[in-house]
Amino acid sequence: MNVSLAKDLSVYQLVMGVQAPPKPLSLSPATLLSLVRAQIDLLIEQQIAATLWVKLPPEKIWQSELARYQSSVGASSLIYTCQINESGKGGDEGAGEAGEENTPSSSSSPSSSSSAHYVRVHVPPDSQLRRENFLMVLSPQFCSLVLAHRPLKKRKNQTSVKVNTNKSQPLLIISTVEGRIIQQVLDGIQQAIAPESSAIPVDLTCPTAPQASLMNQLFAKQLLRQDEINRQIIAVRTTKLQQLNQELHNKEQLQDEYLKNLCQELRTPLTHMKTALSLLNSPNLKPPQRQRYLQMLNTQCDQQNSLITGLLELVQLERNLEGTTLESVRLSDIVPGVVSTYQPVAQEKGIMLAYTVPTELPSIWCVSGGLRQIVINLLHNSIKFTPNGGEVWVRARIQGDHVQLEFRDTGIGIAESEISKIFDRFYRVRTAATEDYGGAGLGLTIVQQLLVRCGGSISVKSKLYEGSTFTVQLPSVGDTPRAIATEHE
Repeated sequence: MNVSLAKDLSVYQLVMGVQAPPKPLSLSPATLLSLVRAQIDLLIEQQIAATLWVKLPPEKIWQSELARYQSSVGASSLIYTCQINESGKGGDEGAGEAGEENTPSSSSSPSSSSSAHYVRVHVPPDSQLRRENFLMVLSPQFCSLVLAHRPLKKRKNQTSVKVNTNKSQPLLIISTVEGRIIQQVLDGIQQAIAPESSAIPVDLTCPTAPQASLMNQLFAKQLLRQDEINRQIIAVRTTKLQQLNQELHNKEQLQDEYLKNLCQELRTPLTHMKTALSLLNSPNLKPPQRQRYLQMLNTQCDQQNSLITGLLELVQLERNLEGTTLESVRLSDIVPGVVSTYQPVAQEKGIMLAYTVPTELPSIWCVSGGLRQIVINLLHNSIKFTPNGGEVWVRARIQGDHVQLEFRDTGIGIAESEISKIFDRFYRVRTAATEDYGGAGLGLTIVQQLLVRCGGSISVKSKLYEGSTFTVQLPSVGDTPRAIATEHE
């Protein structure tokens, strides 16, 4: 059976229109749930076959209360479920769907295994009921109304208002068992029903006051349900606080480890410089030795400067990365220029340096200036760790929705056990106990941070003494055109 409302209706206004209306309380949705559950508990325990007028949120936690009552009382109950009509569809954000008599229309409606009677009440789309939820119980033994009204929220500097749809905000809640109030609500609903709708088989005068024993039981159940929900809320909040504390603890540990490593990295060049200065004070120092110690001082000063510069770059990057906008850039506008800059360095070491960048590759998204930094850091590493006479290639191609940029060299390679460490701060490759290729150990960390910000990624394949391949995936912009590759050496 279907019922339609011919005019707008507000249960809240019907309640507030009675003489000496109850005072609404500003309470949470959790309190509303506890009140609804307590009502259902009482109806089930006393096996009260009632007529229910209902408009509850569509979430399963609310609809399961109707299913619980339906499965207990069954065919002797009659449930009117209100839903907002929108373009011929049932349901909205504030109304749960229910089907015609004995035919629930959605999975969120009470189970169809029971024979309880369900009636869908169609409500106009602009109805004030959109902002209301309620459960009204009608029976000779017991009548009650639990009502929640979500008030309109005024917009700043505007005369218009909007519905406050934030479910975490307090509601205006009324819970009453007064027969005069419930009767006025029932009369108002009956007056709003369209003449062509089926007659509603409800001819009931609400009792002035329920039995004292029923009220005592209802109050007890409300306390129990509220306590249960409070304990659940506390448990959830406690879990979140524990997780937050653990995250803060882990963050502190990472910061401590970072500072420890930083101090160690800063101390190492200073130790070497102090040693060289001490040796330079020797009275029997020969010119070649003096030159070697001076060179040691120069190398360690460069190392210290590289470390401090890298740290400042990383700190600046991490501080501003989230707020940095992405830009559309073409690889063909960046890669050739960087390769040309490193050609003299490669020629000095006898390294063949070549690149293949298709001129029609799509543009990619990257942090402003980030693509150049990525290419510089990866190309610098490839040349640095490739011995004299080796080879370094830079290649770009389409890979699905990304552009793939590959850096391959015939360098010293990376041991399999070390590959997982190369993006760590201050990590530097050492192929022997006495061999150190210098650098701050921050270049790959900076590359990874830039790629994370733009939605890209980097992977590495390497074999010791045979070379490494770093593969960068960058998100492309727009369609992918046909690529025509040309090689330059």
